[in-house]
Amino acid sequence: MSIIELVWLVPLFPLIGFLIIGLGRNILPKAFAGFFGSLTVLLSFGVSIATFLELNDSASKTHIVPLFDWIQAGNLLVPFSFQVDPLSALMLLIVTGIGFLIHVYSTGYMHHDAGYAKFFSYLNLFVFFMLLLVLGSNYVIMFIGWEGVGLCSYLLIGFWFTNSSYASAAKKAFIMNRIGDLGFILAVFLIYTTFGSVEFSRVFPQVANLAPGNDILTLITILLFVGATGKSAQIPLFTWLPDAMAGPTPVSALIHAATMVTAGIYMIARSNILFTLSPLTLEIIAIIGVATVILAATIAITQTDIKKVLAYSTVSQLGYMFLGLGVGAYTGAFFHVITHAFFKALLFLGAGSVIHAMSNEQDMRSMGGLKKKLPVTFITMLIATVAISGIPPFSGFFSKDEILVHAYEHNKILWVLGVIGAMFTSFYMFRMMFLTFNNKFRGTHEQEHHLHESPKSMTIPLIVLAALSIFGGFLGVPEILGGNHWLSRFLAPVFYDSSTRAGVFHLDHSTEYVLMAVSVAAALIAAAVAFVKYAKNNHVPLSDTEERGTLSKLSYHKYFIDEIYDTIVTKPLNALSGFFYKVVDKSAIDGVVNGLGKGTTEASKGLRLLQSGNIGFYIFMMVAGIVALLLYGFYNI
Repeated sequence: MSIIELVWLVPLFPLIGFLIIGLGRNILPKAFAGFFGSLTVLLSFGVSIATFLELNDSASKTHIVPLFDWIQAGNLLVPFSFQVDPLSALMLLIVTGIGFLIHVYSTGYMHHDAGYAKFFSYLNLFVFFMLLLVLGSNYVIMFIGWEGVGLCSYLLIGFWFTNSSYASAAKKAFIMNRIGDLGFILAVFLIYTTFGSVEFSRVFPQVANLAPGNDILTLITILLFVGATGKSAQIPLFTWLPDAMAGPTPVSALIHAATMVTAGIYMIARSNILFTLSPLTLEIIAIIGVATVILAATIAITQTDIKKVLAYSTVSQLGYMFLGLGVGAYTGAFFHVITHAFFKALLFLGAGSVIHAMSNEQDMRSMGGLKKKLPVTFITMLIATVAISGIPPFSGFFSKDEILVHAYEHNKILWVLGVIGAMFTSFYMFRMMFLTFNNKFRGTHEQEHHLHESPKSMTIPLIVLAALSIFGGFLGVPEILGGNHWLSRFLAPVFYDSSTRAGVFHLDHSTEYVLMAVSVAAALIAAAVAFVKYAKNNHVPLSDTEERGTLSKLSYHKYFIDEIYDTIVTKPLNALSGFFYKVVDKSAIDGVVNGLGKGTTEASKGLRLLQSGNIGFYIFMMVAGIVALLLYGFYNI
């Protein structure tokens, strides 16, 4: 039996971990819960590596692994089966590999938490559903995993639910994701009614026979994109992700780096043939993506909470991935998924190390001077910052450059906006580094007294992720730099070749060099500006009580988007529900029900007087009844 046929073990191990740790959370030793939770994901990672190696050597690049027939109703047949191909194989490595490092990190970070075992059971369940999403051979199994990670995000974001604001953040994430999920499930219904199946292997060949711009295809892809905007936090469904920072820092790294938020990109990449033949949808995706890049980046440059900076950075980087998808750079977008998993997981875990040392302080205005006290955290976060800023030769440079080159080929305005976004990225990331690690410490004496580097269970994952952030970009070195772009060749069987249907553009080398130079120069200039302002001149952001300029105020308050949503969506819905409660529910529905009850009560008050207890009266009523029946029968002969 081949390893690929055993791929069902990959999601099974975390599921077993969830069941054992979850059921025994009150009796299992704390050390066992952390060890076993991490071990299950490590075993999944091992099987994922073996699956990847076998697939790489296999002549066939797509394998369907059937488990059992699941749903059969009329013409609808939904088998419970997995699809192993280059796209799912790489996602397995990302989810289990990064997931394992986050599990190990959590053993140190959550060590003193009362809900330690429960936390690991939730982490295992999250990994299980994410693997289900990735491996499903049809849209129904993908949707199960899609909903499962939504449920687990609710549980993990609201893990410290005794804090009402944290519980509200969890509900916000859950509800906003449900809005997007409605689009996804409507798309699945439409796919079935159009193609008679939800299996990728049966739907995609039929799609290939359709003409570009087909109306039904456009509607399906727009609905799928609505689902992706919710899960991957794009305009207008992005405000849940910054609030999701309420969860423990390992949750932020797991949800916002490698797994849940990339589900939308994975779903579009998986369905690439549908989107390639829907040019209108691709234009919408590109525009929404680049708009999200700029909006989130301009918010991040004024935030003072270290995790909020990283949250809006995630939204912005997801925007880059959607920009790549929108301009047809599917490989580039997925390449950025991989590199982003490395450096963003590192940044979140590094931020967790800082927060751990600062006794749960997250405001960068109270930090400073930490690089001597936290040398490993500082060096690894600096590597991640250079990587996300797109500075060569670190990983972010290669993936971001590939997206920007395709954007330039597609539309020069998109490229300009992408470069501006890259400049903002470099500025706010180096601003975060300088405020956190440079100059003198600005916190309390008590915080300074307790400053220390994190334990090895937390620093070793940082070092591993730092190495991946340095070398991960070499998976896709372009030909112009002497590479052969291994990732592009590996993923080629998955992505639909549209060269016969649309023009494929290729830039000359001199233009590519200029584009690279411009994006790198923009990042370096922004980093230099941040250095002068926050490191050399020791500028500290204004306190919440100080007056800000108009643009700074708009950025700091996130353009008041949450307040706008509250005004135009939440309050009208609350007023409408209040009307239905008071008028429709209490007055109408309750009035009818209560009226029937009251009428019955009043009628029974009169009828009970007939029950006098007089036997003669009862005999008289019986005779009267018999006479009445005889008369009724006589007149109806």
